[in-house]
Order: sequence, then C-alpha cells, then structure tokens
Amino acid sequence: MVDTVSPALARRIALAAQGFGRPLPDRAGVRQLNGLLERLSLLQIDSVNVFERSHYLPAFSRLGAYDKAQLDRLTMGGRRGRMLEYWAHEASFIPRELWGHFEFRREEYRRSGNAWGGWVADNRPLAEWLRGELEANGPMPASAIEHDANERRGPWWGWSDVKRTLEWMFRIGEVVCVERRRFERVYALPEQALPPELLVSAPAEADAVRELVERAASALGIATEADLADYWRMKRSLAKPVIRDLEDAGVLVPVEVPGWTTGSRPTPTWVHRDARRPRRIEAAAVLSPFDPVVWFRPRTERLFDFHYRIEIYTPEAQRRFGYYSLPVLLDDDVVGRVDLKSDRKARVLKVQSAWIEPTAPADTAERLVPVLHRAARWQGLHEIEVVERGDLAPALRAELRAAS
Repeated sequence: MVDTVSPALARRIALAAQGFGRPLPDRAGVRQLNGLLERLSLLQIDSVNVFERSHYLPAFSRLGAYDKAQLDRLTMGGRRGRMLEYWAHEASFIPRELWGHFEFRREEYRRSGNAWGGWVADNRPLAEWLRGELEANGPMPASAIEHDANERRGPWWGWSDVKRTLEWMFRIGEVVCVERRRFERVYALPEQALPPELLVSAPAEADAVRELVERAASALGIATEADLADYWRMKRSLAKPVIRDLEDAGVLVPVEVPGWTTGSRPTPTWVHRDARRPRRIEAAAVLSPFDPVVWFRPRTERLFDFHYRIEIYTPEAQRRFGYYSLPVLLDDDVVGRVDLKSDRKARVLKVQSAWIEPTAPADTAERLVPVLHRAARWQGLHEIEVVERGDLAPALRAELRAAS
C-alpha cells in the first residue's frame, strides 16, 4: 500500500529538506554555511548582480545575514576552498569530492562531436599551448593569459579563441575552475587544484549517478523522477534505473500526492527515508530565482501553484513583474514576488515592484518588511524605497512608514 502525502505536507517536507523552518541563528558563521552546503550539495551561479549574485542568496534565505567573505573562502578559496565550479545544475559550486562524479558528463561532452568536444579537438595546438601556460604559471584567468600573450613572443589566436577554448577545456575536464576573481573564472590544470585521490579514477557511471540522485533526494525531501533528474540536469534515462535501485534499497519510499498527476494517473513520487515531516513550517524569506526551491519551474507550480518566470531577458515593455523578481516565501507557501535592486551608490534598497498572490495571508506585507530590513542591512544599505508598482506595493509602503 503506497502512502498518501497531502499537498500541504509535501510542501513542508520539501521546505524542511531545504533547511527552512528553523529559527535564524543569532550569528551565521562557517559552521552554519558548511551545514547548508552539505544539505544542498551545490549553489547555482549567475552573473546578474542587480540585488545580489544568486549563489549568495540561498544562505541568506535560510540563515539570515552572514559574512559573504566566509562563503567566498569556501566556494572561491582557490586550492584551499571546499568547493569548485562545474556544470552541475548549470554553472554551480559543488563539493570537490563530487568532481569525479561528473566524469560521465565530461565523457558525453567529449563524445558529442559538437562544440564542446569538437572545438578542442579541432584546436588542439591552442589547447596544448594553454596547458603549457597554466603548467608554467599556475592558475590564471583568461584575461591574464591574454595579457601575457600580448606581452611576450609566442602564438596568439585572439581573445575569443583563447576564452572559448578554455571554456570547452573546462567542460571536458582538461582544466578546472578553482575560483573567481571579480567574477571571472580562474583556470588550473586538474593536478594543480585537486587532491591526488580524485585524479586516480572516477566512480563508475552507475555509482556516480546513484550518489548524485541520492543527494538530490535528500536535498529535495519529496520528488518525482523529473525533479531528481533536474537537480543535476541529467537525463531522466540516467536517473530512472537508479531511482528504482534506491527504492529497492529503502532509501526512496514511494508515495502519492493528490493532484500530482501525469495525464489521468498519479505521478510516481518518492520521499527520502530520512526526510522530516513537520506539522508546520515557520519561515519568511525572499528566494533567488536560482534557489533549488523554485529553479525547476514545473516543480514550483506543482508544489505551490505558483507560476514563475524570470524576466531579465524579456523586453522592458513586456515585463509583467519586473527585471529580477524574487519569490516571497511565508511559512509553507510562496505568496508573492518583489523586484529588488541594491542601489549601492545611494545606499538604498529599491523595491521596484511588489506583487501578492490571491491566496496570500492578510499580514504578508507586515511579515515581509522585517525581511527587507534584514536584506538592506546585509547589503550595507541604509534605506528602503518602494516604487508604487504592483498590488502589494501600497501595503508595503504603509508598513514601512508604520515601522519607521
């Protein structure tokens, strides 16, 4: 008999697995950040910096204000960091010990014959020259290699060719990204950045996929096959047999969630055996567009009945909610969105629009104001300014005036 999990409990399981529902620590430090990284296994990277870069936001959403420099040392600390970057869920910081688990993906890139593997094969002299530069000089960003090539005699293929070749070498594992400087990737040879045990041999594909799917299941709490595959952006055909193995081993427990259907049939769904089933979740946070809670849009709609699309690539006149709208989480539901901008010169956090969902509680604005104050202080901003755009904006302005 398959257990039935209500949609409300499914939301609470998912949020608890992601680290919500716990009181914010008085001071979030390295121990709390390490715990978060262990729970999520990755942080997705994005270059947009209108409010804050995306990989900083999951920690803020779950832990409150913290020192970003401490996270930098874990994610971008060069050879001493805990994490490194790879194409996991898009570009992401992952634990160093998982680098070998993506050998199946690198091999797929090599075999593909398209731009990933094909470009490097077709430009082998340039790739070998770049290897020589890194071997001689240690980890370097592409801009430094470009500068050196212009300063010294030697082959020069042009900035675009150098950058493109390094990017494809990164994808197929001939170089790794050990850190970012001013958000530019710093490349190194694997033997310069990784411990020897990671270079000897990679796990077999089946073992690697099993580990990744189990980590995804733990991080998601409750998930469908599509959810588990998307966490690492792997093909569902890879995840499917591993899910069955984990079910047979008792790691994944099959359940049904009313309303989660494929056609007229229940969508196969699993709960991780260690997932908490809390009776309630108390939370108030804004989420990055690339937070695991909302990054897979079909799951977001299934869990929260919340249709969400980021509009940074939408022409301004066609945007409905704003350039960089962040979902608003209150307790176990996503109840609205706010388009935030950190005006660092004026020291103002700008709420460029604010929108509320029809089912949001009446105290949404009241509970969101402390979150905005926390965000402003974390960003080193002194004021909050709400633009009169969106159906939540008037209430937010009124609550801010009342709180001042």
